[in-house]
Amino acid sequence: MNYIWYFLIVISIVFGAINGTLNEVANSIFSGTALAVKVVLTLLGIMTFWLGIMKIAEKSGIVEFISKLLTPIAKLIFPEIPAKSPIIGDIAMNFSANALGLANAATPMGIKAMEGLQNINKDKESASDSMCILLAMNTAGFQLIPATVIAILAAAGLKNPTIIIIPTFIVTSVAFISAIIIAKISAKIFPPQINKEDLNAD
Repeated sequence: MNYIWYFLIVISIVFGAINGTLNEVANSIFSGTALAVKVVLTLLGIMTFWLGIMKIAEKSGIVEFISKLLTPIAKLIFPEIPAKSPIIGDIAMNFSANALGLANAATPMGIKAMEGLQNINKDKESASDSMCILLAMNTAGFQLIPATVIAILAAAGLKNPTIIIIPTFIVTSVAFISAIIIAKISAKIFPPQINKEDLNAD
């Protein structure tokens, strides 16, 4: 990725020199840098706020409450997970962070949930159906409040950045449901290969 950015910068400078627009290139670099700092600071504030909210929710028992609410749904989506498993709580945290548009905060929670799913996975060499479904859910990226995108739009100067909430909710809901359905269908079409030696060992 670093090479790509380096290539783009060099090409910009070369074409700026050829066309006699190096001043415009230099001005774009400085204005872009200033905008990048502004966006980072805005994102820092948004991320800090929502991560704090998530931590408060965890300490106050809200996450546990959400986990209990999601348990019946989780049993349908993730039948491999044992009842009262802490993995459901990890998935609930991951889902909540994604729903709030906090992809960076959702990542460590998703990794923790994946580790838990791997621990109960019978075939350690292949991803289980539950792991594939969780990955599909995260890829779809359901967002109730796209906080990160709103922060970027606000930093870019958009007067009404919250206008994207409803369209984002509709699109991500369709993608989220479709991802789960496709993952479930794929699990039926391509069932896991059972190793007879492992069965004999059991």
